[in-house]
Amino acid sequence: MNLIENIGFIGTGVMGKSMVKNLIKAGYKLHVYSRTKSKADELLEAGAVWHDTPAQLASEVDAVITMVGYPADVEEIYLGEHGVIGSAKAGTYFIDMTTSSPSLAKRLEQEAKVKQCHCLDAPVSGGDVGAREAKLSIMVGGEQEVFAAVMPIFEALGTNIVYQGAAGAGQHTKMCNQIAIASNMIGVCEALIYAKKAGLDPTTVLKSIESGAAGSWSLSNLGPRIIAGNFDPGFFVKHFIKDMGIALQSAAEMGMETHGLKLAKSLYDQLVELGEGDSGTQVLYKIYS
Repeated sequence: MNLIENIGFIGTGVMGKSMVKNLIKAGYKLHVYSRTKSKADELLEAGAVWHDTPAQLASEVDAVITMVGYPADVEEIYLGEHGVIGSAKAGTYFIDMTTSSPSLAKRLEQEAKVKQCHCLDAPVSGGDVGAREAKLSIMVGGEQEVFAAVMPIFEALGTNIVYQGAAGAGQHTKMCNQIAIASNMIGVCEALIYAKKAGLDPTTVLKSIESGAAGSWSLSNLGPRIIAGNFDPGFFVKHFIKDMGIALQSAAEMGMETHGLKLAKSLYDQLVELGEGDSGTQVLYKIYS
């Protein structure tokens, strides 16, 4: 396995920007690409190197990390005419941290092997706070030997790093995560609306319920934002809908009914129709208020 010194990072959005900063802090030399260069300005000032295309970036690094929006973006970046797999040197590590399709993850690993490279699917959970504080949960699929080789990279980004199994297993695990969150967000919003209608102080109610059986990451981290009227994105509604769509498709392929997930997606679809696609997932509260 090759020594990793130079890391290419594609996708410097809400979470990607913080992840790059943490990798720089860990001593890696970062090379970055984003569709909108201005999103990377702060990172360039911190010492990252800009590349005009993903292919150019891939040719100069030991590992490529992607954190983009949709499976179609992932496919284009890795397998497109100027994709990173075709441009990288043998032995390069590819780590897709986008929440994407399990079947695409398997395909990427196969294509990487043809080029004598390594590929992992490693989606994350923890939102903007987890990315900023390097406390992400990282769910990894691929070969265990490759997982071990890039563990120092994961340790610079997260604290709950779990190898889940063969290619695609990381993405399937992320679907479990998103399914759990989907119904939970409904509960969080309904609880806070109930508190308000009952004439209670929602902040005081939160103190009582967040550490008990009702406790969850969403309640503790997004509950206060809802109470403050802060619907800025830690994670975009439009990306959550994309994740729920992948989960629904994967569940259907396995012959599984997901009643809570279907309900949650229908509510979030309403939010997009109301122009809230770029808001944070906590904006679900507005459906009730």
